[in-house]
Amino acid sequence: MRGCAVSFTTITIAREDIMTKAELVKTLKEQARLATNAQAEAAYNGLFNILAETLKKGDSVAIPGFGSFKVVERKARKGRNPRSGEEIAIPASKAVKFTPGKTLKACL
Repeated sequence: MRGCAVSFTTITIAREDIMTKAELVKTLKEQARLATNAQAEAAYNGLFNILAETLKKGDSVAIPGFGSFKVVERKARKGRNPRSGEEIAIPASKAVKFTPGKTLKACL
């Protein structure tokens, strides 16, 4: 892959659609050379708890080479019910936006 000088390791799984939590934990165990799946799951849970708590406070999370996560505000707007065509009010909300980093983009 052109321009892909990163420490990300190629992960091969049996299915081509989605990597499940169990597959991710297993791969994390192998890549990090952890002794048990429980240790890998603890690392997995810890990482995502940190991400969630940081975003919940309204802060951004930047992982160099991979990308950044930030909370964005969505304004209230009008939409349509696809079945009836009736106009509905969609309330304001918050969402997490992911922006891939240069290195990750180069690897895709």
